[in-house]
Amino acid sequence: MRYRQLTTGSLALGVILLIDVLRVWLPGIITIFGQAASTPAELMGAFALGWFVLAMAAPALVRRVGARRVTVVAAVLLAVARLALTSAPGGRPQLWLATAGLLAGLVWLVGVAGGTDRPVPGLALGLAVNAAIHALLDTYDLVWRGGWVAWLLSAVAVVLFLLGTTLPTAPPGPGGARSWLLAGPVLLLAGMVALAPALAQAGMSYLVASGDVARSPLFGLAPVSVAVAGFLLAALAGPTRGWGRPLGPAALLVGVVLFALDSGDLLVAAILLTAVGLGACLALTDAPGRADADGAAHAAVDADAGGEGATGTDDSRRTAARRGYAVAAGMLLFVLGAVGYYSAYDLGYPNAVVPVVVAGVVAAVALAARPSGHRRPGPLPPLRTAGGVAALALLAPLLADEVAVASNREGPPERLTVVAYNIRMGFGLDGRFDLAGLTAAIDRQRPDVVLLSEVDRGWLLNGGHDTLDLLSDRLGMPYVFGPAADPVWGDAVLSRWPVTDPRSRPLPSLGAPTGAQALAVTLDLGDGVRAAVVSTHLQPPPDAGPVAQARAVADFATGYAAGRPLVVAGDLNTEPGDEAFEQFTAAGLVDALAVARPLATSPADDPRQQIDHVFVSPGLTATNPVAPRGEASDHLPVAVTLTLPSR
Repeated sequence: MRYRQLTTGSLALGVILLIDVLRVWLPGIITIFGQAASTPAELMGAFALGWFVLAMAAPALVRRVGARRVTVVAAVLLAVARLALTSAPGGRPQLWLATAGLLAGLVWLVGVAGGTDRPVPGLALGLAVNAAIHALLDTYDLVWRGGWVAWLLSAVAVVLFLLGTTLPTAPPGPGGARSWLLAGPVLLLAGMVALAPALAQAGMSYLVASGDVARSPLFGLAPVSVAVAGFLLAALAGPTRGWGRPLGPAALLVGVVLFALDSGDLLVAAILLTAVGLGACLALTDAPGRADADGAAHAAVDADAGGEGATGTDDSRRTAARRGYAVAAGMLLFVLGAVGYYSAYDLGYPNAVVPVVVAGVVAAVALAARPSGHRRPGPLPPLRTAGGVAALALLAPLLADEVAVASNREGPPERLTVVAYNIRMGFGLDGRFDLAGLTAAIDRQRPDVVLLSEVDRGWLLNGGHDTLDLLSDRLGMPYVFGPAADPVWGDAVLSRWPVTDPRSRPLPSLGAPTGAQALAVTLDLGDGVRAAVVSTHLQPPPDAGPVAQARAVADFATGYAAGRPLVVAGDLNTEPGDEAFEQFTAAGLVDALAVARPLATSPADDPRQQIDHVFVSPGLTATNPVAPRGEASDHLPVAVTLTLPSR
């Protein structure tokens, strides 16, 4: 049993390190290789797919030289790449480091598959612990945090992983191919839905939303603990028998369908059902091999034979290669699903079917697995393991700081400072997740109200961060979120004054790939004084301008304000003098940045376009408009101070 526990722990650590690398590599495809949307989506997809196709050659290498040797070499390369990515360097060095780590991780998985016939406990533990740590770190991972603590913890994880890799292992049995095939699809659905702390936090914000936008950290991440516990219990308890076998696959399919419906109110239910269903599907494939887990006497022979059995025969090497091809194919499904889902926001096709199809593959593979005639206990006690990892995740909301509704003055203010910023999901021009840079760029303006565009609250493609919540914590400003493309991608308003009456209005898509919306809120400035604020991001299709969307925003905003002071701001993708720009002036609004024109805001490193704007109602007087330089996003923020009309 001890050998099984050690190999399970080593596999879990490797899964954690590989996911860390993926959280750097996936955003790098967009922000570094993609060059701020100048690279065609098809080329980015081919780049992503190519490395997973290349990994399909690894099983042949395993068959030739043995799983053990392949595993050790690939583990060392994965560990070096993961450690080097701590305080990720940015730019092309970061992309190629992450790519090298990804390829090493894929080859390592193939090597481990060659020598492991019962991977479910290790895969499940790795996915669950990674989710718990991600929640504990408030979705802001060690690879981006930097500092000596991040380096120390990363080094400890790497050393433990390498030690586990070098330990002798017992010879595997002939099974395990189905479990390994599910590794990639399960990783995709776990990262997108089941074990995604940022998604859970966003889902809870829909359920507990109220007029004053106060939020509770205790409730915000609590579903993660339940999801982790349910996933681990289902995965480690062993396969369900008889009439209960279809229950897990059914729960998985229902959960993913709820996720695909794109309703914020259904996110928590989708997470919990998908988590339990994923765990149950893994358990259905968890058939132990013929070799005894305590076969310590065979360990030395196994090391010499390459991990394929006591004799290292051709049959055992073919079996190892078969498992290797299974895991490589599963990871290929991972990248196909990820690219297929997220590229829809560039290419403009329905993507809701992608996770449903992946879930269908998982369910079909699980149901096709033949139950063994007897049940052998796994290396981990289900209840204690699930309870321990769930408790780790539960620490996250207990350690979080609640951002209370704030006011920076007593009574109605004379002036409001407004900042509008397209934050590109939190990633700077160098491809780093740059919370510090974004916070500094905003905080230097001492804002009363912040309007954000391209806000990501949990996309796996961008690393699974809740960027809005992280910025809210650092700025000390509560938020209201307006979903656009789906429930976790859109626009937001942060305010130092209490906010009421939030409303979100979808904008005409006109065939555009990514959805657009306008988010309106009312600022309660005290003594009965109120002002309306509208945050938006116009996103027309490539072959059409944003005229129709601009007209829709102007009509919605002026109707919502109903004569009160009004601010409309965001990335409008139109320049002064364009027809779309004139939709706002025709509605009676004033360009608050006019006195500082030209005030180019994009691209941030060489601004030439004036596409980020602030419009106000005529009663507001604008002073000190600026677009401070910086590279924490591909846009520059715009800021202006507005003097309120005297009462």
